[in-house]
Amino acid sequence: MIKSAVCDLLGIEYPVFQGGMAWVADAHLAAAVSEAGGLGIIAGMNMNGEQLRAEIRKLKTMTKKPFGVNVMLMSPYAVEVSDVVIEEGVPVLTTGAGNPLVYMKKWTEAGIKVIPVVASVALAQMVEKRGACAVVAEGGESGGHIGEANTMPLVPQIVDAVRIPVIAAGGIADGRGVAAAFMLGAEGVQIGTRFLVAEECTIHETYKQKVLKANDTGTTVGGRRLGHPVRALKSPFTKRYAEMEKDTAVSDDELNALGTGALYLAAREGDWERGSFLCGQAAGLVKKEQPCREILLEIMRQAEETLCNAASLVRK
Repeated sequence: MIKSAVCDLLGIEYPVFQGGMAWVADAHLAAAVSEAGGLGIIAGMNMNGEQLRAEIRKLKTMTKKPFGVNVMLMSPYAVEVSDVVIEEGVPVLTTGAGNPLVYMKKWTEAGIKVIPVVASVALAQMVEKRGACAVVAEGGESGGHIGEANTMPLVPQIVDAVRIPVIAAGGIADGRGVAAAFMLGAEGVQIGTRFLVAEECTIHETYKQKVLKANDTGTTVGGRRLGHPVRALKSPFTKRYAEMEKDTAVSDDELNALGTGALYLAAREGDWERGSFLCGQAAGLVKKEQPCREILLEIMRQAEETLCNAASLVRK
């Protein structure tokens, strides 16, 4: 089975991170992924410090294996959360939706392995200088908040620009995507959309069914006007949002108000009319609901087979 430097760095069996998806990546999902041999990650999202502390402690009752927390830097509670992860002895942190430099010194001094999610070479180089032990290079094919570059060109450029391991993310949902990431120079992958339909994922059943029915053109991006583009499944909500985003008579505050709470409505209530069902372009590759362990084994076996087949094409 495929192993890389990331496995040794973090003490995990497979070089696979589960994405820190807001209102999705709770203790149940993260513990299941860690138990299966990957790196399970709790989404800090907009939790305050005590809420996150409770979720971390819940996870610790479910697994003794390495896990991580994703700190959303745009959260109003980012400062208190930045201390809670130290107090609770979180071994690995990923960061998103912002620049983590202000927190990195205290995290690294506490012995936390910091792995920021980056969408550009410049940010990857900055966090490497401040002590990041790896980076997640996330392309625009991913669900949720996205950057401008896509995975295929982004990953090798970041690999060439830094000395630390690079984790590829965006558009990866099966072993072929994992194999492609390794061919681009990555030493691991982060997967989100595939885990939306894990048996241990606690999102609403409507959300899971919408992901399973999605095809290659089933997602769209909104929010560019506000400077925070987001990829989600096409839905009544995304159609309404797109219409308002184009309307110059609609203020930015009105757009923000429309999006507030929309992910919760999707993930926890399954509200197809008002919810924002965040999802990556790889949804068309997701075919069935499976336990996390089965997902990881299937992905890694296919990756190994794909890499072996690719090697056989090379003629001396």
